[in-house]
Amino acid sequence: MSDTEALVASLRATFRSGRTKPLAWRRAQLTALRALFTDNREAIADALHADLRKPRPEAYGAEVDLPVREIDHTLAHLEEWLAPEPLGAHALAGLPEGTTAGTHYEPLGTVLVIAPWNYPVQLSLVPVAGALASGNTVLLKPSELAPATSALMARLVPEYLDRDAVAVVEGGVPETTELLAQRFDHIFYTGNGTVGRIVMRAAAEHLTPVTLELGGKSPVFVDRDADIDTVATRLAESKFRNAGQTCVAPDYVLTDPATAQRLAAALAEATERMFGSDPQTSAAYGRLVNQRHFDRVAALLDSGTLAFGGTTDRDDVYIAPTVLTGVKAEDPVMQEEIFGPVLPIVEVADLDEAIAFINDRDKPLALYGFTGNATTRARLVAETSSGGIGFGLPMAHLRVPDLPFGGVGESGLGSYHGPHSIATFSHRRARLDVPLS
Repeated sequence: MSDTEALVASLRATFRSGRTKPLAWRRAQLTALRALFTDNREAIADALHADLRKPRPEAYGAEVDLPVREIDHTLAHLEEWLAPEPLGAHALAGLPEGTTAGTHYEPLGTVLVIAPWNYPVQLSLVPVAGALASGNTVLLKPSELAPATSALMARLVPEYLDRDAVAVVEGGVPETTELLAQRFDHIFYTGNGTVGRIVMRAAAEHLTPVTLELGGKSPVFVDRDADIDTVATRLAESKFRNAGQTCVAPDYVLTDPATAQRLAAALAEATERMFGSDPQTSAAYGRLVNQRHFDRVAALLDSGTLAFGGTTDRDDVYIAPTVLTGVKAEDPVMQEEIFGPVLPIVEVADLDEAIAFINDRDKPLALYGFTGNATTRARLVAETSSGGIGFGLPMAHLRVPDLPFGGVGESGLGSYHGPHSIATFSHRRARLDVPLS
């Protein structure tokens, strides 16, 4: 038996012992996980800066404070979410008097969480929190592309969490491949569609259910009635955070030609307010994760017309916040998820053309709209499909723990956060009790 097989068998034995099922154990693990974040706030920020040059305010907000809020919300509502749900007597017609029925959640068993590099703490430990809240044992595989954060997770997790129930395996493709050869009761993967298909094929060998948190090109529709200065500020803040390396970042803008011109100018002003005239020297601006990703994103700059930005420095894995105008559907920047600090503006005649453009492509992880028109908002909801949809502030739906977060089609399978994590990492079991007399 290999070390990996032995580790998975050990986690499975812990689950079978029953120790992870009591509410008290689940709450204790969540409380300990919360302390991991609060006790190590600076160490987490240091690791994220080493891996991504992530600014400390971004690190605190997205990688410490957001997970702590998620844990607090779960602790406050966990007993309520886990409560059995009885079936009304009206549904039991034809069965003997005194029959009762209902559903309850039971944990799945041993869960594998494969985390990405772009938010390597949040996207490692928020799924872990959901799996533990559901009463499972967990094996976490952090991303090797964020080595400082991976090493920190490997050190901290066994210090704070039940070592018999939670384990961390570091490494790259060989280690992940070996993990995927094992039988788990659920696999939770965050990353790209190419690897997502590999995960799903491996899971199929054991009929293991999967959650795939993927990505895609999340569009933004900007209506001509929108306040352009507000739109520009909110777009710049969401697009250029983490140097654009966010799965739900605005990927491209759809708007009419006149609005496109005004928006490009306003985005230039908003970006300078955020990062100054030279973002490369700004402590508020991050970097691409490595030179391979730098080369991929830099190759997309030869699309449309450069409105501003475009400066690159490969040695510093730096690409300036960039806006491109006059972009066409066939341009390179429109052929893949950008996952970097480049925002194309695509001109459309009207809402009809914008909806058709969106629907001609894979279903995105998120869709955003800036409009004061209720009919326009209603049409975007009714006539498109995406993992989530938000108006007025991109990426804000992530902060609402009772909203499910996940994709559809090419952008993912399944969802989590809040009560939706319990549903993901549990089996909803039916129960029927019929009297013997």
